[in-house]
Amino acid sequence: MQAASSNSPKTHNLTAKRYYSGFALASDAYNAIAAASDGKIYYVLSSESYEQGGQMYVYDPKNDETQFIADLTGVCGEADKKAIPQGKSHVRFYEFEGKLYFATHCNIYETIDGIPGLPQHVPDGFTTYPGGHILSYDLATGKFQDVAIAPNGEGVLTLTIDRVRGYLYALTWPLGNLLQYTIATRNLQHIGLTCGRGEAGTVGDDYRVICRSMFAAPSDGKLYLSTAEGDILTYCPDTKTITKVDGPHLRLDYLGRYDPTRPGSMAYNWRKISWSASEEVAYGVHGNSGYLFRFDPGQSTLTLLERITSEPSRRSGMFDQFRYGYLGFQLGPDDNTIYYLTGGPIPVDEKQQEGEESTINESGSLPENLHLVTYHLPTCQYQDHGPIYYADGTRPSHVNSIAIGADGTIYALARFYHEGHLIQDLIKIPTIFSSP
Repeated sequence: MQAASSNSPKTHNLTAKRYYSGFALASDAYNAIAAASDGKIYYVLSSESYEQGGQMYVYDPKNDETQFIADLTGVCGEADKKAIPQGKSHVRFYEFEGKLYFATHCNIYETIDGIPGLPQHVPDGFTTYPGGHILSYDLATGKFQDVAIAPNGEGVLTLTIDRVRGYLYALTWPLGNLLQYTIATRNLQHIGLTCGRGEAGTVGDDYRVICRSMFAAPSDGKLYLSTAEGDILTYCPDTKTITKVDGPHLRLDYLGRYDPTRPGSMAYNWRKISWSASEEVAYGVHGNSGYLFRFDPGQSTLTLLERITSEPSRRSGMFDQFRYGYLGFQLGPDDNTIYYLTGGPIPVDEKQQEGEESTINESGSLPENLHLVTYHLPTCQYQDHGPIYYADGTRPSHVNSIAIGADGTIYALARFYHEGHLIQDLIKIPTIFSSP
């Protein structure tokens, strides 16, 4: 794929193709998709059922078909345990030595004092959630390995990899404990809390929303994550210590004002962050404001670059409707172009199509368009490629995932109606760049 600066964007509207993978219970997904070295797209469809867990699938661009791989609860060895199932994966897949590594999470919640948590009261015959698993999937053999389970019955919310040293790092939910897993020795270490008592804390006191995206710097192996207060934390695997980075932080006026002790947004956390191998820096986006920033751990600097929300959002001067921000943010295969699937206000003169959602969704947001934004790093070129539609004129919604194929094709998990039922499944958006 060529760099965005040397390509000509297509002028026609972006039309996403919908795929029904065969899972009628598929509910909203977060991350849970990636392009692998075999050219295929791997993804997990979520389930809110007590009886059936999340389902893993693969899409092969060569034959334009999806294929079922496995039920997450079964892969974890819990199919007959009548426990709260492994309802979803909340993380991307990370490829290492021919295997995809990912993790499972609970997708059934119990609201206590207004805050969703792990279910304490379960139906007769069921037991509570046993904890999220870190899994590997061998691309050559198709075999799974259950490599670790999170302690204390917590789910796995955030995952990243240090490929140089063979470490996986995870944050648990709802407490926000940091875990380190060494692939070679199969050793899981419990490092400790990273953000108060996470999303199990008391609102107004020790409640803190947990970071959803981390990265490990290849040069020295240090792990970096953000906090609701806007601090940047670093973990050193040699000393097993978590410290606050001196200097750069995210408590910036342009990002808004937040009370980190209260739910409803990611507060000052970054929403998603991606490592640039060519520059040896990280690029991230703050969720609510949509500001792109550059974080250089070597120089200990953080610089705001551009507001990369959709053009209608930029013109409105308002924050994005979804206060948590969007997880569909990724550096493309060229290591120069950032792809961002983000929301945009629907024009007042544009009618909704029959079958589209017309009510405020669970995040408190009105229906909105899905826009594709790119940002070319070498030239600082921002471009909103416009709203994305399905062929029938309806809109993808609730998109919090992205994967970029080697040819620039964009994949995500989005809501749409299938045979009268609202599900979330794979969509494919054609490449936006063509040779001049």
